[in-house]
Amino acid sequence: MTGYFELHSNMRIPGRWVLKSPMDEHGQEVDPWQFSEGRALSLRSELRLPVSLPGRELDFSLTGLGVVVVHGRVVQLFTRMGIEGVQFLPARVEGHSGPYFILNTLRVIRCIDDARCEEVRYWKPEDGQPEKVGEYRVVAGLRIDPTKVGNARIFRPWGWPVALIISEDLKQAMEAEGITGTRFVEV
Repeated sequence: MTGYFELHSNMRIPGRWVLKSPMDEHGQEVDPWQFSEGRALSLRSELRLPVSLPGRELDFSLTGLGVVVVHGRVVQLFTRMGIEGVQFLPARVEGHSGPYFILNTLRVIRCIDDARCEEVRYWKPEDGQPEKVGEYRVVAGLRIDPTKVGNARIFRPWGWPVALIISEDLKQAMEAEGITGTRFVEV
C-alpha cells in the first residue's frame, strides 16, 4: 500500500516569492476556485500571475487562494512519470521568464476518513448557507482512506478542495528531482 501526502507550499523558505491570484489578459482576476473543481478548463488566453512579494523563484507555489503554480520542470517530471488527471495551463509570472503553468487537478475523490481526522464538522441548516448543508465545513488533521483512491496519483478530496493530495511515489520523485517550494504532510 502506498502512502499519500498533502502537498503544500513551503512558506518557510527565506526570501521566497509570493504570487497573487491569476488574471486574464485584461487584468481582471479569474475565478481561482475553478482550478480545484476537478474539471478540464478551456481558457481563451494565457493567464498572468502578479508577484505579491518579490523573491526567489520556486518550482511549486500556491497563490493566496490556493491556485497551484508550477515551473515547466514539474510538467516534464509528470510527463516522464505518466501522471494522469492533471491539466497544465500556460501562465506568465510577471517579471520572470518561466515557463510557468497553473496545475489544474482533474480528479476529485470521495476519500476523507472522518474517523481518523483530528476534527471534522459539516455545514448545518442553522449555519445559514443551505447550498452547503452536508458538506465539510472544517477538516483538521486530514486523513484519507487509501482504499478509496484507486490508482490516482494526484487528486483533491471531495468536499475539501483546498487540499491537493499526491501519492508517495510522486512525492519521492519530486524530492529526487529537487523541485523547490514543496512541503509534504502525510495524510
